[in-house]
Amino acid sequence: MLRPFRTSEAQKEKLLAAARDAAASSPHLLTVIDGSLGTPPKGFAHDLSRSEIGRGLHVFVAAREAFQRWKQFDLGWVQVVNPIAKIAPGELVAVEAHTAYLWSISFNRVVEVVDSPIRFGFMYTTTALHVEEGQERFVIDFDPESKSVSYLIEAVSRPRHILARIGYPFSRAMQHRFARDSHARIRRWAANARGEVQIGENVSAQHCPER
Repeated sequence: MLRPFRTSEAQKEKLLAAARDAAASSPHLLTVIDGSLGTPPKGFAHDLSRSEIGRGLHVFVAAREAFQRWKQFDLGWVQVVNPIAKIAPGELVAVEAHTAYLWSISFNRVVEVVDSPIRFGFMYTTTALHVEEGQERFVIDFDPESKSVSYLIEAVSRPRHILARIGYPFSRAMQHRFARDSHARIRRWAANARGEVQIGENVSAQHCPER
């Protein structure tokens, strides 16, 4: 859904209610543990970015808390509409974005979760109520040997909405911007963990154009 004005809070509640039963609508492209299942189908683009957000178990714990509060989406121009949503399979997640004078709300369904002492994350799949089609995973890893904590975002997607297809280069630019901003947001959150000093930005990114 794209609009030239921001959706009111009352309307957001109505949209969430209407989308409650929206099913995941995308080919199976990723897994939360292993990522890409191979070469994406024709028309899909593959993006992967990873950054070190700090060192120490306390940083991992802080990043896990940030995920549970959806802080990786708290970017100013992007936010989760229903932040009370839990990171659990089947949960509906609505993401609002403001780009190029247009407001959008897109609905995703959490389909896989990983939760262990050294890894936490989830993968969601777009529903038919999304400007894009595809899957995306968000994962935090803790290396017990080096104490390094890393944040990974991986997505395979293609435009669904007519405006997203017409403005495809811009859509891709916004996807890359989201990844950069999300890494920076989690890095700042982790830096506030007790005893942690914020490290410089060092995001490794791979962007594969559509095939």
